[in-house]
Amino acid sequence: MFVYVFPIVLVIISNVMYNVSQKSTPQNVNPFSALFITYLIAAVFTIAAAQFYKTNKGFVQSIYDLNWTTLVLGLSIVGLEIGYLLAYRAGWDLSIGSLVANISLALILIPIGVLFYQETFELHKIIGIVLCIIGLIFINK
Repeated sequence: MFVYVFPIVLVIISNVMYNVSQKSTPQNVNPFSALFITYLIAAVFTIAAAQFYKTNKGFVQSIYDLNWTTLVLGLSIVGLEIGYLLAYRAGWDLSIGSLVANISLALILIPIGVLFYQETFELHKIIGIVLCIIGLIFINK
């Protein structure tokens, strides 16, 4: 159960810290300077944490097995970081900006999951989608 629940709890806690940090980044700071320092800290932490994650291959050996997904993930992370920072600077509320983005994301990922990853799609999910769309309409009024 821990192996199943822990990653989601980590995502939730990290997302709270992420959004509060983004919203609290000083307005007068160049967003790319902030990203550079953020990624520098993330790189140091990643290299340190990698020492505790044991696999059949070492850290450097695994680099050779990477594919296009690493490049796309890197580009998408920069887009996420700049997008949230600029959204908060444009006036989005902390409580609403992330909610709108994440509900919209979930709605977009549903057909991708069904079409490309053979995920199931039942009636209760359709009801959930309708409620999410209604929620987006209400929250943006």
